[in-house]
Amino acid sequence: MAAITSKSLSSLLLFFFLVLCFSAGALTSADSTSSAPDDFIHASCGATRYPAICVECLKSYAPTVHRSPRQLALAALAVTADRARSASTFVSGLTPGTKPARSREAGAVQDCVETMQDSVDRLRQSVREMNRMGRAQSSRFTWHLDNVQTWVSAALTDVNTCLDSLAQNGSGRVRTAIRNKVVEVSQLTSNALALVNRLDPRN
Repeated sequence: MAAITSKSLSSLLLFFFLVLCFSAGALTSADSTSSAPDDFIHASCGATRYPAICVECLKSYAPTVHRSPRQLALAALAVTADRARSASTFVSGLTPGTKPARSREAGAVQDCVETMQDSVDRLRQSVREMNRMGRAQSSRFTWHLDNVQTWVSAALTDVNTCLDSLAQNGSGRVRTAIRNKVVEVSQLTSNALALVNRLDPRN
C-alpha cells in the first residue's frame, strides 16, 4: 500500500512539474511575441543616423507596424510631417523685430517660414504616395518609391536650408528658438529617408 501511495505521489509530482514547465514555456513564448515588434523597431532604427530619436518617436507604433518595413517607413513619414508642421507653425509666429539692424534676421526667419512650409508639403505628399504603392517588386511600387525618395530628400534639403540661413543671419534668441525645433525635424527627416531607402529592391 505504501508502495502504491509513493508511486501515486511521484506521478502527481511529475504531473505538476510538467504543468509548470508548460506554463513557463507559454509565458516565455508570449513575452517573446510581444517583444518582437519592439525589437524590430530598435533594429530598424539602428540603421538610421539618429537611432535614439527614431526609437523614441516610433516605439508607440510597434503594435500596428509589427515587422513591416513599409509600415514603419510610413509611420516615420507621418510623425515627421506632423513635427514639421508644428515647427513651421512655430516659426511663422516668430517676429525678430522691426529695427533696421534686424533686417537680415527677419530675412532668415522668412526663409525658414518658406522652406519649412515646403518641407511640410513634401512630407505630406510623400505620405500620400506611400499609400499608393502597389505590390513590392512591381514597376508601380518602384515608381512611387522613387517619388517618395525624391520628395523626402527635398524636404531634408529645405530644413537644412533653414538652419543654414539661421546660422548666417540669425541672432541668439531667434536662432536658438527656431533651431531647437528645426534640428529635430532635420533628424526625423533624415531617419525617415533612411527607412524609406531600405524599401528599395535595387539596394
